[in-house]
Parts: sequence; structure tokens; C-alpha cells
Amino acid sequence: MTQVKIYGLREQLNPIKQKLSDVIHACVVDALQYPPDKRAHRFFLLDACDFFYPLGRTDRYTIIEFSMMEGRSVEAKKKLIRSLFERVQQEIGISPQDLEMTIFETPKHNWGFRGLPGDEHMLNYKIEI
Repeated sequence: MTQVKIYGLREQLNPIKQKLSDVIHACVVDALQYPPDKRAHRFFLLDACDFFYPLGRTDRYTIIEFSMMEGRSVEAKKKLIRSLFERVQQEIGISPQDLEMTIFETPKHNWGFRGLPGDEHMLNYKIEI
């Protein structure tokens, strides 16, 4: 299971939400061998007064956070990060300088969905890749 949060300035993210979601999802499907029919993305559109970011970034500065079950290899996570830097720049126009990502992993038993703890589900995809 992977859930994604995307943070950025409202006027920058709102016009590109669908395209950015499509790019993120394609990278997750490719790098993490995630099922194409599973997408859980949430956009946090912030006003300038609510979003402080480091010097050297532009108003296109975007943060992507991934919450996922433990089990993916370091190589798979690095593939996700690298493909996002490349594809977001190519397809959306956000430079790597304006993009930051964090992956948060928790044990399967810390997840709850469809009425059960995560470690009691039979998933239709592999976590250990």
C-alpha cells in the first residue's frame, strides 16, 4: 500500500494536479511494481502565507511524501526517486531543485484498510521487491 501527499502553492499546483498525479502514479507503478488500478493521492494546496520554503527555490517548490508498508528494497526506492526527478522535470517542468520527496515506511500491522490490519490482508501485489 502506498499513499501520496503532495504539497505546494495553490496557484502552482492547482492547474497541474491531474498531470502531476499521473506522473507520480506512473513512477510508483514502474519503480514499486504497484498495481495500476490503485491510486491514493492527496493534494495540499497552500497559500503563500502558509508555505515557507528554503532560499534558492521558486514558487514551483513541491514536496511529495510517500507513506508505504515496509519491504521495498533500497534500489526500488531509489528508482522511484530518480524517475520522479526525471519525469516531473520533463513532463511538468518542475526542476529537481524545486522538488523534494520523503518516503515514510511502517510495518504492515500499522496499516488498517478494508476492515483488517494490513498484515492480515492477502494483497494482489508484492511489497518485497
